[in-house]
Amino acid sequence: MTEHPNSHGRQRTAQVRQSAVPAPEPGRARAVADEPEGTRRAESPALGRLPGHDGPEPAPPRPAREPGAPAAAPRARARGEAHPEPGAPRPAVPRPGGPEAARGAAAQGGTDRGTAVPDIVGDGPERPASGGADGGADKGHAGTTGGERLRFVGAATRRIARGIDLDEIVLGLCRATVPTFADAILVYLRDPLPVGDERPVGPVVLRLRRTDQLPEHVRGLEDPDAPQDRAEPVPDLAGGAAERCEVRIGGPLAEVLRGVRPVFGDSSAARAALPELLGDEQDVPDRHRTILAPLRGRRRVIGAAVFIRRADRAAFEGDDLLVAAQLATHTALGVDKAVLYGREVYIADELQRTMLPDSLPQPTGVRLASRYLPAAETARVGGDWYDAIPLPGNRVALVVGDVMGHSMTSAAIMGQLRTTAQTLAGLDLPPAEVLHHLDEQAQRLGSDRMATCLYAVYDPVAHRIVIANAGHPPPILLHRGGRAEVLRVPPGAPIGVGGVDFEAVELDAPAGATLLLYTDGLVESRIRDVWTGIEQLRERLIDTARLTGPNPPPLEPLCDEVLGMLGPGDRDDDIALLAARFEGIAPSDVAYWFLDPRPQTAGQARRLARRALTRWGLEELTDSVELLVSEVITNAVRYAERPVTLRLLRTDVLRCEVGDDVPQLPRLRQARPSDEGGRGLYLVNRLARRWGATRLSTGKVVWFELALPGHAR
Repeated sequence: MTEHPNSHGRQRTAQVRQSAVPAPEPGRARAVADEPEGTRRAESPALGRLPGHDGPEPAPPRPAREPGAPAAAPRARARGEAHPEPGAPRPAVPRPGGPEAARGAAAQGGTDRGTAVPDIVGDGPERPASGGADGGADKGHAGTTGGERLRFVGAATRRIARGIDLDEIVLGLCRATVPTFADAILVYLRDPLPVGDERPVGPVVLRLRRTDQLPEHVRGLEDPDAPQDRAEPVPDLAGGAAERCEVRIGGPLAEVLRGVRPVFGDSSAARAALPELLGDEQDVPDRHRTILAPLRGRRRVIGAAVFIRRADRAAFEGDDLLVAAQLATHTALGVDKAVLYGREVYIADELQRTMLPDSLPQPTGVRLASRYLPAAETARVGGDWYDAIPLPGNRVALVVGDVMGHSMTSAAIMGQLRTTAQTLAGLDLPPAEVLHHLDEQAQRLGSDRMATCLYAVYDPVAHRIVIANAGHPPPILLHRGGRAEVLRVPPGAPIGVGGVDFEAVELDAPAGATLLLYTDGLVESRIRDVWTGIEQLRERLIDTARLTGPNPPPLEPLCDEVLGMLGPGDRDDDIALLAARFEGIAPSDVAYWFLDPRPQTAGQARRLARRALTRWGLEELTDSVELLVSEVITNAVRYAERPVTLRLLRTDVLRCEVGDDVPQLPRLRQARPSDEGGRGLYLVNRLARRWGATRLSTGKVVWFELALPGHAR
């Protein structure tokens, strides 16, 4: 062996290997010191070199210098050329790491998993050859240089950083580590993982998130002359580990995790901590072949990773603790990032879910279906919304709107406008007036809070629909016979412009027809304009209706077919879709009267209700209906100045509605024994299936429902 002084004045030893040095590859540098003729330079494999793999075949020797040729320069000597003849002056030996060594460095190639790479002689601290219990110098392993470790850490951290969710990050750590750095890895994470500044309550529990190790068999590389079909079994290093571990306060595992820095498995701290983490049954290799690395996030320890090497592979060195620390740090920060990202996605989903109806009502005379699609998976909140609001008289308000943008701000504005629309619908205001109040609300929210909206009210008794539009795409009506038409609704200006009047139109809503309300994300994209998309949507509805013939297509599959028209480049915006199938209420199932507010009106109402029940064959309900109608009519005529309305509707229930011109709503109260009144609503509450009162622009309506004979109450 040849000795050279290093930069600290210590003698550095280069171990003589029996194998030749592979030819340098482009892109990698080698600093070479002067060697006597006949010696060979030391070589180190890359991280993850399997035992017994001694690298490529020896390179053929270069021819000697011809007699009389000038002496070779040190740079040529570094490239492996012949030494000068005896007696020739020897050049000065460059100091490791000095400028001469840098100028004499040659390029060498990168590494791949499990492939040997030449060492950088003179780089890193002195590493004595392993021996003793490990069986002398490790076969196929002569230490890993600092440059190779830096390259490995850089590649591994880039792979870990590519993950965006928890599983991808943990998988990136495992794939980057096995078998390059270790033969097996076990990753434990806290369950549940804390988010942000949360302070978890209860004991700290670590749960095994993922394990990874070499396949069950590897080809026999111990002996190059052995048949290639012989396989050597690989010990199961990760199997049998405990799935769950509760960290005891003040215990050895808690102390190691608090220390943050990785430790060797044969250290006193790790010998006590590993059985607590992995279980008493798990057997891990000794003598620096196991590393326990805590995973520490931005604020607290969130888990632990265990790196294991087989007994026939070189043990971990001191610098490998630094590698494990870097891997653990980047993994923990990535886990923190994934947890925070998951929380943001959860918040966005919850915000969008709470601002859209969980389920649509199914009022008598109409069937409803809806769909909502965000613009993309990473932008799960937006300003599109839809709603269906039951109104007095079995009417229903249909609303579809679109706030500009797809951000959290747009979603917040959408929530305020949707709440305002529900409040205005509860007042039973006309559609044009509802849009007018929404416009005022949008202006109060800000100068640039703009939205489009379409508001429609369907009356199943009159088979009519009233529609008002504020800059929204027009609805499409699919008739029973398969004809689809774009309704002529005045477009109006968007909500938030201000100073614009909205106009409403009243149209026929025949039974069996389907009204389709949608946002512009369904019909407009970068590859087509809105009117082209509307025409394509109309044709799609016609084609779908042809499949069912004279009968209207089912509502839910119809919505899926409509969304099927979207192509790969059509998801530029959020999509809200609301479909309403008009069924109506037959005139024979409706009884309607105007009654003058007189003392005799209650008796007249009882007689009219009895006749209607007899015509419908509902004599069993006569006593209950007469009693409840009498109580409600009596309260109405006491304060009304205009005629009182009485309407009976026979659908899946019997519904009775009494309207008057008094806006004050009645309330249920407990009458005292000495009171002469106050018991009417108490009787209604006890006998009716449901009851309620709704304020109208012209007064109010008090209604109650009774279950039909043979139907569940």
